[in-house]
Amino acid sequence: MNIRRRTRLISAVALLTALSFCFWQPKLAISQANLVGRTITGTVYFVGGPGAGRSLPFTLIINRLTTPEEVAQLNAALQSGRQDEMLKVLSKMQGGRIQIGTGVGVPANAIVASSAEGGRRLVVLYERNLRFAELRFGTRSADYKFGYAEIYLTGTRGEGMLIPAAKVRLRDGNTWEVEDFGTFPARLMGLQVRGGPALPR
Repeated sequence: MNIRRRTRLISAVALLTALSFCFWQPKLAISQANLVGRTITGTVYFVGGPGAGRSLPFTLIINRLTTPEEVAQLNAALQSGRQDEMLKVLSKMQGGRIQIGTGVGVPANAIVASSAEGGRRLVVLYERNLRFAELRFGTRSADYKFGYAEIYLTGTRGEGMLIPAAKVRLRDGNTWEVEDFGTFPARLMGLQVRGGPALPR
């Protein structure tokens, strides 16, 4: 699985900016048995936006990993109907649960694992909860329907980033372009894998 990164600022309404942060092409290479049933905990540190400088607990519960066939379904939906169609397909998937702060969190719909240099990479795509004000007043943020996290693990420790409000586009048939709304991605720090036997290195 290759990730190509590009940083690009796009002018937007109400002086907001969107960060086109990363390109992700799924290529699965890891056994489900290595990660299923585990929990990843750590800290989310918000770099920009209203919560800049704030830290919250982060938890990812992994019940299952998304299969290559399911990734292909997401790509096909995104290609045919763009975000709304992809959201319909994604909402039927259940990979686990993602929690930011002390709340109960939301379903982590898609959890895709692959090998990475020196360890493992997890990509988490989920349907975010839209706030009442976003729906009532039709704010631009309502177009950013997804949450996105990218985690790099070495053994039982890791780090990564989180995009709380993201828009997803498809490039070249199987590459996801993930665009952040209004601020830079948050950092995932001090991540630890808990539960089950020790991960192979």
